Amino acid sequence: MRNTTYLTAVMGLCFATVASAETPTLTVLTYDSFTTEWGPGPAVEEAFEAVCDCDLEFVGAGDGAALLARLQMEGPRTEADIVLGLDTNLTAAARETGLFAPHGVDAELDLPIEWTDPDFLPFDWGYFAFVANKDAEEIVSLANLATGNAKIIIQDPRSSTPGLGLLMWVKAAYPEDAPAMWDALADNIVTVTPGWSEAYGLFLEGEADAVLSYTTSPAYHLIAEEDDSKTAWSFSEGHYMQVEVAAKVAGTDVPELADQFLEFMVSDAFQSVIPTTNWMYPAVTPEGGLPDGFETLVTPSRALLLSPEDAAAVRDEALAEWRNALSQ
Repeated sequence: MRNTTYLTAVMGLCFATVASAETPTLTVLTYDSFTTEWGPGPAVEEAFEAVCDCDLEFVGAGDGAALLARLQMEGPRTEADIVLGLDTNLTAAARETGLFAPHGVDAELDLPIEWTDPDFLPFDWGYFAFVANKDAEEIVSLANLATGNAKIIIQDPRSSTPGLGLLMWVKAAYPEDAPAMWDALADNIVTVTPGWSEAYGLFLEGEADAVLSYTTSPAYHLIAEEDDSKTAWSFSEGHYMQVEVAAKVAGTDVPELADQFLEFMVSDAFQSVIPTTNWMYPAVTPEGGLPDGFETLVTPSRALLLSPEDAAAVRDEALAEWRNALSQ
């Protein structure tokens, strides 16, 4: 009897192993907030697994800029099949790793700029902004912020894409005067956090007057919490854009599955999730349009964006200017 039981158990284990082996896994390396229960990850995973006959696994790696550092460290040893969450400030350096293959997706993107990159495919976009309570004194420009007394929380540009975005924002708006701008801003900065989530949490706890985030952030409070007390300050110099992208790792063991995911990424099933989970503008407007409440958001008078090559060229200089100002 024990032999029969043992044989049955072994056969069951073999069948389970075979079944598991027959279900391919697609590993997507992304930033932590994408994978949370309130982020896009769970809904995207459920929708994609319904059509792919696969196991979609999201792996969090800190904030957006930390993705690049991890890829540079792992190189060809990376187990990722897709990297999702880099932006145009990082794509030039990411391309230099030689890890990525062309995406091959032909999609009509709804971006404020023309997109021709063969390797990196956008999944959402937005504008960086400082978010504050509506009852706080309004700040109308970067210069106004630097000379005023408002206390702000920002993110570390070495680990966070919003943090790096602010460096590019200052550099694009004040290319010759960026060091002086950072010297003036240093007194306003309460703290610098590794990523966006920590910074925004501290702001909500009342630790500062404003936090570096996005023009779309007030939509979360309005739609998810029915709270219209938050606003994004509109700056006269314009606002720096962020375009978030995904790319296929050239060495993936499941290239067809990776291609399927990238095609899925620009479909309505994925894009309709973005506005109310990632709280950004989708790269392709969903069939039902944007949710009610997005029409109330600040529209920048001027969009600022350095090309990937220009962003890479000034990054070290911008980091040095930031470090020098904050170390004094």
